[in-house]
Amino acid sequence: MKFRPRFPVFLFLPILASAAGAPAQTQPGAGNSVAQEIAQASPLVREAIRNLTDNTRAIQDEHLRTATLDALTNPQTCVVHRARLTEEDKQRIIQQLVGEHLLNAAEGDAIPGGVVAGVFPPVLDDGTACPHLSLAFGATPGSSFGSHHSFPGGLAVHESFNQQNAMNLAALYRRTYAEGLSNPIDQDAIIAAPAWHDWAKMLVFQWNADGTEFKEMNFGGTGMSDSNIGAGDSRTGAHHILSLAETMARGLLPLVVITQASAHAAPVAGNQYKVVNWLRAAAIIARVDPVAKGYLIKDANGAFKVPRMRIEYQIGNLSDADFVNSVPAATAAETILQQAAPRFGYDPADAPAYNTRFRNVVLARLSAERIELINSRSGLAGVEAEIGRLGVAEKSSR
Repeated sequence: MKFRPRFPVFLFLPILASAAGAPAQTQPGAGNSVAQEIAQASPLVREAIRNLTDNTRAIQDEHLRTATLDALTNPQTCVVHRARLTEEDKQRIIQQLVGEHLLNAAEGDAIPGGVVAGVFPPVLDDGTACPHLSLAFGATPGSSFGSHHSFPGGLAVHESFNQQNAMNLAALYRRTYAEGLSNPIDQDAIIAAPAWHDWAKMLVFQWNADGTEFKEMNFGGTGMSDSNIGAGDSRTGAHHILSLAETMARGLLPLVVITQASAHAAPVAGNQYKVVNWLRAAAIIARVDPVAKGYLIKDANGAFKVPRMRIEYQIGNLSDADFVNSVPAATAAETILQQAAPRFGYDPADAPAYNTRFRNVVLARLSAERIELINSRSGLAGVEAEIGRLGVAEKSSR
């Protein structure tokens, strides 16, 4: 189901550039505004935003619907889990994460700005009652640079696809297994969880001036003995933990939050410890008690557990499985675009020009998946013909 109202331009908020000479990833991304311009020109991105917001408006619970639409469409939305957070608070939270074996401080070594920048990416008005996003939802990539949907607006395309995937899966489960049962699957959770799962990519994947992205830190475990019954690795991307922290800070219901947490692993088949650790880490950042709020329970031995198993968790996990095709498609598209670039006057070795005026523009308009489909049928010549219709050639090459 689609609707086509006047496109809500407020989804692309004004971006402040980073201060000259400021260390990377401690100030808003210097390429955020360029990414915004690229995404605004993409019909693919605009369509994804329309579909995502249309589906989200169907959420029945008023608080959940309002909070989700606010997080996606309001340029002045507050980053609630960062409200009134001081530098001392940040250090205390990091120490608690390390102390509870939910973060290996060495993970911060690869992040410009270190572990603090990895857990607390730059926002506007940091430390105030209402910190604001530095990057618009409509200009955010869907993953790390070179991986799936890593173009301006890729997040909207990725979330819209996953949300529709979850809705389709839920409908199939109802039709196949749940005939005659009353409300066997909570539709609000099915709609909301995919919209929230990657929300914090607006924080962790900001754009650099050369058209690349911030690096993401992994935590939610140490990578060694993360399972309470033995060895295990529950580390995951910061976006996953920070998105959970945001929904907890906004007081969303446990069913929604746990379904959201299950995107990277459902709490079955030996993976419950991963979901538990992600919820624990998010609760520390959100400064809430996960047991008191109903996100976790403790068993007779004092171990944390998910309250009870729900089919929504597994549907949430399955709906996020597009990476099976989208990651290899992204890898293939990177090679194809580098091969095609010289025809349009771009040198892949000139990263700023290639990324900001060719790669990111082409991917935002076509997507890696479409490039892969064209290449599989028509080869490089077919891809070049499709790119040629976008008008991305350098003036000097025309």
